[in-house]
Amino acid sequence: MEISQHHKTALLFGATGLVGSQCLRQLLEHPAYRQVVTFGRRPLDVEHPRLKHHTIDFGRLDDYAGLLRGHDLYSCLGTTMARAGSREAFYRVDYTYAYEPARLAAANGVNQLLLVSSVGADPESLFFYSRVKGELEAAVKELPFWAVHIFQPSFLVGDRSETRLGEQLAGRLTLGLDRLTGGALLGKFRPVEAEQVARAMIHAAQMLEKGVHVYPSGQIHELAGEGNQQITKT
Repeated sequence: MEISQHHKTALLFGATGLVGSQCLRQLLEHPAYRQVVTFGRRPLDVEHPRLKHHTIDFGRLDDYAGLLRGHDLYSCLGTTMARAGSREAFYRVDYTYAYEPARLAAANGVNQLLLVSSVGADPESLFFYSRVKGELEAAVKELPFWAVHIFQPSFLVGDRSETRLGEQLAGRLTLGLDRLTGGALLGKFRPVEAEQVARAMIHAAQMLEKGVHVYPSGQIHELAGEGNQQITKT
């Protein structure tokens, strides 16, 4: 397996979501990547010389196995129980549609997985949402990637294409509290900007650290800051 730092291909799922859209923007600007390959149910309204998009049927992911070739897989898929409409539909999006691309990419020799999960992810959790996230984390840790980086943000702050009023209010309130206390009070429940999560993910991919790494919100803040310094120095 060749581990690369430059001229890489990034694979991105969830490019239209809150974190995924930030990942797409930053990946297209990052000097380490010569191509960004995105996968989604609909065409993207973004054009770039280094961007290649595949419109796919998530119910037939095995049909696209040959397209999942590159260096770093960024998985930013996710929904809510309210939007999914049922536990079955939520599980299909947040587990199956996230796990299957990772499985196929690992089989193709993709080096690293960068996965957006959630605070409180635990396969033994009493809460269905947290249990599904925990089951996904446990499953991808067993895949033969050279490195797996799991990001567990708390409240995500940013402009969404959909309205989630409760999340927006909670995120803004906790963000204000976090700033007042200098990040010392909320710990792993610190709110985090989607742009910071994306920056932390991309920075983690460039560190080339083998093994499984898990980042709660506090560490995402720190890693995003380091990534910003790296970009500034480039």
